Amino acid sequence: MYDINLNNYTSGMTLGVSNNGTSTVHLALHKATKSYVVIKKYFIDDKEPEDYSFIQQEIITTRQLQHPNVLPYLNAFVSGHDIYVISPLMSYGSCSNLLQEHFHQGFPELAIAFITKDVLRGLDYIHKKGFIHRALRASHVLISAEGRACICGMRYSCDVVKSGKWLRTIYAFPKSSTNNLKWLSPELLQQDLRGYNEKSDIYSLGMTICELANCTVPFSDVPDTLMLTEKVRGSTPQIIDKSTFPVDVMDIEESGEESNSNSKKNIKAMATRKFSEPFHAITELCLQCDPSNRPGVKQLLAHSFFKQCKRTNNTLLSILKPVKPLNERFMDSVEDQAMVVTTELENLELESCQWDFENI
Repeated sequence: MYDINLNNYTSGMTLGVSNNGTSTVHLALHKATKSYVVIKKYFIDDKEPEDYSFIQQEIITTRQLQHPNVLPYLNAFVSGHDIYVISPLMSYGSCSNLLQEHFHQGFPELAIAFITKDVLRGLDYIHKKGFIHRALRASHVLISAEGRACICGMRYSCDVVKSGKWLRTIYAFPKSSTNNLKWLSPELLQQDLRGYNEKSDIYSLGMTICELANCTVPFSDVPDTLMLTEKVRGSTPQIIDKSTFPVDVMDIEESGEESNSNSKKNIKAMATRKFSEPFHAITELCLQCDPSNRPGVKQLLAHSFFKQCKRTNNTLLSILKPVKPLNERFMDSVEDQAMVVTTELENLELESCQWDFENI
């Protein structure tokens, strides 16, 4: 349905660059179906074979997954030395972008509850299909137009089924994992004989919850070697509110820093807010250093933290209401250009060569 002829897509908005500059991401309108999609172009001309295999692995793995909380791929094809992947538009982008652009003090607790519940459902499906994600983080959680959270970033995943046998423990360290080190579990980072399993994703979920609540990457100011030592010793981040904030509010008010008033305002708001006890509790459970002490996905989904999702008339969409969806921004840009589309995507001459990822 979503063909490989880019002339059949109206494109007028570049969403960004990903994977350390190896790909560009574009929003497009598929003319035949009148639906919005995202076209991702991977540049592999000068890449090592290992980089190529990671892209191939992500496409093959993602094409095997069909779940409301996992980002699907609609089509994938090659042209020359480049690979193109088409996926449905997640109108509100990634949680990381939402934090950077709109929620500078972190998401409200209720929003995190909705997002985390969807992520757990996605993880439950991924684990049952025999995969460990190994790269769960805010930038790999996307929000759809319906307010549904979807997991992406399967290029770092690993298969726990080998030669028809389900492996209870994995020892392989994910390659090209530099960008994900802060979120990885202690047992995965240690690379010892004990190995790791799908509960390493639960630890990464705890780190992601802290990222969503605090609007900062855990251990962001700590060198990688020290981070590993701290994790192995059981040191974990916390969600920040008045019960965990390390500085008295009065110290913030009396500080003479006037050069960054917005930052000061955000810090004060975080220091005076109050999160619920179940929120603190589920975060601590996810971040247990010993994986045997971490609950599984099913146990977490039954946690009292998620009761607030049923008790409220609010939805994730109502919380995101001030945010303008990407497709609306796209239409604004089209109107501004008087319907003249001049992006580089339309000027690309694509060969009629389709890569059958499903049969590789």
